[in-house]
Amino acid sequence: MAVEERLRDLIDEQEKVLVARQPKSSRLQARAVRSLAGGTTSSWQIHRPQPIWVSHGSGSKVYDVDGNEYVDLHNGYGAMLVGHGHPLVVEAIANRARAGTHFAQPTEDAVVVAEDLALRFGLPLWRYGNSGTEATMDAVHLMRAISSRDKIIKIEGSYHGHHDSVQVSVYQEMPEIGPPHAPRSVPASSGIPRAIVDQTLVVPFNEIDVLERVLRDHPGEIAGMIIEPVMMNIGIIPPAPGYLERVRQLTREHGVLLAFDEVKTGFTTGPGGVTRLYGVVPDIVCLAKSLGGGVPCGAIGGSDEVMSFIANGGYDQVGTFNGNPLTMAAARAVLTQILDDGAYSRLDALREEMVAGCEEIIGKYELPAYVRAIGAKGAVIFSPTEIQGYRDFLTVDNRFSHAHWLYQLNNGVFLPPWGKAEQWTLSVQHTSEDVQRFITNFRRFAEALSE
Repeated sequence: MAVEERLRDLIDEQEKVLVARQPKSSRLQARAVRSLAGGTTSSWQIHRPQPIWVSHGSGSKVYDVDGNEYVDLHNGYGAMLVGHGHPLVVEAIANRARAGTHFAQPTEDAVVVAEDLALRFGLPLWRYGNSGTEATMDAVHLMRAISSRDKIIKIEGSYHGHHDSVQVSVYQEMPEIGPPHAPRSVPASSGIPRAIVDQTLVVPFNEIDVLERVLRDHPGEIAGMIIEPVMMNIGIIPPAPGYLERVRQLTREHGVLLAFDEVKTGFTTGPGGVTRLYGVVPDIVCLAKSLGGGVPCGAIGGSDEVMSFIANGGYDQVGTFNGNPLTMAAARAVLTQILDDGAYSRLDALREEMVAGCEEIIGKYELPAYVRAIGAKGAVIFSPTEIQGYRDFLTVDNRFSHAHWLYQLNNGVFLPPWGKAEQWTLSVQHTSEDVQRFITNFRRFAEALSE
């Protein structure tokens, strides 16, 4: 049987299995569409054949409302690096809740967290927000405020949250995005003013020549550049050797500020994220997700020169819930009690086991795929050649990823939906047994695909 035909049959079969084993989820979804737009709390949760309604999580596992257990490699799109219900996070939140959950005034935990972040990322001054979107929004506003310039540069195909300035050229198709040497700025969704889109210049990842040209063609116009230093929005794409160093050099030469979006990579790739891993320090780092141990969070850190613009009132970085006591208590526990050298050593060992198992299966069954992993994150990317940028990503057949997601889910492993775009995330509470469940399912998927 042809692979295309087998994929179609496998997807049809596994979607029926999923719906059959989740009758309560189906009923909740039917109820939810009457009061929740689209029947979910975020558009990212809408996927075939139906959203997964979760009851609770514990350690490395989550449980749906129908009682099915899953090894959780979704991990809240990477936010749950510490796993579910970690005793130290639970204790920190419970103690803080009893002492008051909101004052709109700073607490001591905010200082401890900032001091830890300064050591990890090599940037001395910090402020907080409540999401990755807020962190990148503040970074863009701050770069514009300091420079008195309007234009920014972002990477083609990268996602930095849902504020206007970065909702440009995220998941657009060819030929809409223009030629590779001169990508076109395209609104990523409705509701984004054209005037703002025109202020956002787009360059491909790992293509330094295009960045050089854009900087040269817009002298004195560009406030800053925002970039995921390891691209995470389209599988995982690492920077080419010397790329980040050259980006840092060029932005300095042209008087352009540089912001690293480490919302996804900040702690999952190592103690100080990609900033420490590659030794390239930007002007601003944006954090969220794993920082809060499951509590909504966001943070920006920067150099003395950059952050003094906040300190002296040049830019008002504000928010009623910034530095919320619950968030700060959770973040303090995550940073000072959980994410130590031992935790990262265990994550490294689990990642190596995952990668080795996947590569053995890919080779044995001659799958058109490869594995990419860094720190706690990884992905099976169903492409016969390695993806170097967004345009390569557009050629990947998402049916493989969707079929694999269904097969894992129906056999007790929860991966992120949206197939080819997302990654797995290990947690400090995962075990080798959890990894082997994933590998066993991947082997069975490969066997089913080869029938």
